[in-house]
Amino acid sequence: MYISVGQAAEVIGVSISTLRRWEDEESFKPDFRTKGGHRRYDLSRIEQEFLNKNKSNDQRKVVAYARVSSHDQKADLTRQEQRLEKVCIENKYDFEVISDLGSGINYNKKGLNKLINMICNRQVSKLILTHKDRLLRFVR
Repeated sequence: MYISVGQAAEVIGVSISTLRRWEDEESFKPDFRTKGGHRRYDLSRIEQEFLNKNKSNDQRKVVAYARVSSHDQKADLTRQEQRLEKVCIENKYDFEVISDLGSGINYNKKGLNKLINMICNRQVSKLILTHKDRLLRFVR
């Protein structure tokens, strides 16, 4: 079954512009274009490459991310890490815990940059947070 660029973006969980950029970078191309020039993607290929269906040797990891704003909250950071580890172990995930100490407004944190690089390189299958504002403060 072939789907449009919008449908493919929704299934993968990225924006349409990301799919177009991947095509320009030749990292993920549409299967064909219609006579009108519209991109079409094979749903089964998307499922294999992005949704881990029929892919037993997937090298991607679950990443658990913890963050606190200040050194005074170091004990809370430890609690977050322990809680995230427990969830990952209970679900039998191949996981890595990344943590940061710094403001949610500060985008220049070592752990956050590592996480972003891993996501961009398609090394992350799932991201687990204790609260969505742990990633960045201004998350919708």
